[in-house]
Order: sequence, then C-alpha cells, then structure tokens
Amino acid sequence: MINKDEYKEKIILTAIRIFSRNGFKKTTMDDISKALKKGKSSIYYYYGSKEEIFEAVVLYEANQMRNKLISAIQSVEDPSDKLTKYIFVRMRAFDKLSNYYNAVFDKNLDHFDFIEKVRMRFDREELAIIRLLIYLGKQRGVFKVDDSEYTAMAIQTMLKGVEVPMFWRKRDLNNNSRLTAILKVIFNGIRVK
Repeated sequence: MINKDEYKEKIILTAIRIFSRNGFKKTTMDDISKALKKGKSSIYYYYGSKEEIFEAVVLYEANQMRNKLISAIQSVEDPSDKLTKYIFVRMRAFDKLSNYYNAVFDKNLDHFDFIEKVRMRFDREELAIIRLLIYLGKQRGVFKVDDSEYTAMAIQTMLKGVEVPMFWRKRDLNNNSRLTAILKVIFNGIRVK
C-alpha cells in the first residue's frame, strides 16, 4: 500500500525538476506523469490541476528556504556573522530554488492568487528576520543604528536590488564578490571615518 503523504511528496519533487527545466507555462500534466511513470489519473487524485501542483511546489520550496535560513542564522552567535550567513544563504537558495524564485519575482505569474500571498509572506518574514538580527547586534553593541526598522528595510532593498543582475541575467560575474561588497557597505558604509 502506498503512503499518500509520501506519494504527494514524490509528485512535488518530480514536478520541481520538470517546472525548473521547462518553466510553468511549458510544463504539462503529461510531462509530470511520464516522469513519475504513472498515469495522469494518479496525479489528479491528489492535485486537481497543474496550477495546484505548482502551488504545492512553491510552498515546498518556500519551506526549504525558510529552514535553510533559520539553520544558517542559528549556526553562529555573532550578529555580524548571523547577518552575513543570512545574506549568503538567502542569495544562494534563490539560485537553487528556481520555482520559488520565479513565483516570488516573475510578474508573468501574477494571475495566481497564491503568488501574491507568498510574496507578501516572504517580504514580511524577511524584514522581521533582518530587523531581529539588527536589533540583536544593536543590543550587543556590535551595530550602531538609529532605527532597526529602517535599517532592515534598507538591507532588504539592497538585497532585492541585486537579485535581477545575479539571477535573471545570469551574468558571468562573481556573485560572492558582489555579496561581499554589499556586506562591506552594510557593515562599514562608504564614508571615510
């Protein structure tokens, strides 16, 4: 007897590969069923449409990303290290979790109601995490900031600003160097002291 939860996860993991390779628009239920080596009816038993599968995929990847970020910031004690880890893991995770990234940032997928909810949730969660990291750093005397909220918003804006050049254009630039430069600006500013 097949475990329903395990089979649903198998559908999701298979769909992740197919959507990543073909994109949402070009992926069909046939593609997913062929990759699973099952009939479409076995997929329709769990998911009513390609859109429902895509939603499950995006939510699965969102949870993967959240877990990676939490693990990263819990793995170090120093607030500077926490923020550094957060930024590097965040940017690398987006590169690997292409369906989630596309759902959050691709305006061609705006017609899905769940996409806007995912975007808003990510923005809220990210701002809360960055604000907490800034607050911890301020409390421990590591960061000198006037307003944790605005500082967190500025950092989030910087990160969003670098996403397009890093991921959508896939330029042959060293992303680690870019992220290190961002961290230098965040931690040291650009003014001579």
